[in-house]
Amino acid sequence: MLVHPDFSHLFSDQFAFRPSGSTTAALVYLFHQLTHLLQKYEYVHLIALDFSKAFDSVKHSNTLAEKFAELPIKDNVYNWIVNFLTDRQHQTKAKGSKSEFLPITASIIEGSGIGPVAYILNASDLHPVHQHSMIFKYADDTFSLFPTFSLVPYLKNCNTFLIGLSIIS
Repeated sequence: MLVHPDFSHLFSDQFAFRPSGSTTAALVYLFHQLTHLLQKYEYVHLIALDFSKAFDSVKHSNTLAEKFAELPIKDNVYNWIVNFLTDRQHQTKAKGSKSEFLPITASIIEGSGIGPVAYILNASDLHPVHQHSMIFKYADDTFSLFPTFSLVPYLKNCNTFLIGLSIIS
């Protein structure tokens, strides 16, 4: 029997598109972690990010296909996924007029069964760099918690938001 590595850690911080995930579960987790960090640290910074057009920016060839290749899926399933993402085209129709067909090299097809899995896989390598910081995701919303004992370093720097972003790889 062939044993594959466990890839569940790639998805453990994502609350959307999962049987046990929900908005409620994400909020409970956020408040639990925030409370836990506040017991150890004087301050906890929370940065909430909503990536604009996140599903539209996923590149098929260099990003998504490579990430699917890392998963323990059968070759025929992998080939089907790559075929599904390859050579897609789009045409806009409005008031009886049609545009030319243009290639689609990025985006996850909304409403497709593979769309949520593809997005979660694409975002799976977004993790905090600092060991005391935390990150979790709900679809294309990302929340980062990073604790500190003092506000002074952050108040001296006008770019507090950028400091928070620097903890995310």
